[in-house]
Amino acid sequence: MTDQEVYDSTTDWVARHIRRYVESDGADGHIYQGIPTLLLTTRGRKSGKLRRTALIYGEDEGRYLLVASNGGSAGHPAWYLNLTEDPVVAVQVGPDKFTARARTATVEEKPHLWRLMASIFPLYDTYQAKAPRDIPVVILERQ
Repeated sequence: MTDQEVYDSTTDWVARHIRRYVESDGADGHIYQGIPTLLLTTRGRKSGKLRRTALIYGEDEGRYLLVASNGGSAGHPAWYLNLTEDPVVAVQVGPDKFTARARTATVEEKPHLWRLMASIFPLYDTYQAKAPRDIPVVILERQ
């Protein structure tokens, strides 16, 4: 990604989390309330602007995993819609910053990856139960 300005989440508590994460180079924010989090930067599918958010992640076979839960709401989160348009993303895990390619887990991959993510954050099962959509699991592969 370029040296273009990055716009953080407009949700106050997420923006504060991102700020702490960035200012401390991941020392404050990587583990959030006991759960591992990363920073994901996508290119806005409509605006073309770089958009950054903080997300819970898991790991599997050297890949990072995300769940596009959006709290179980009817629509996908904006970050997921953005990466389906442009799968090249910027990632920060603790102090480690890198570019990755994002893709949605296949039907065959998803059950194992879902169980792994739900073991990290059990509310994902609750979100899926109330969501009127199949919640995607995203795989980030370092480039």
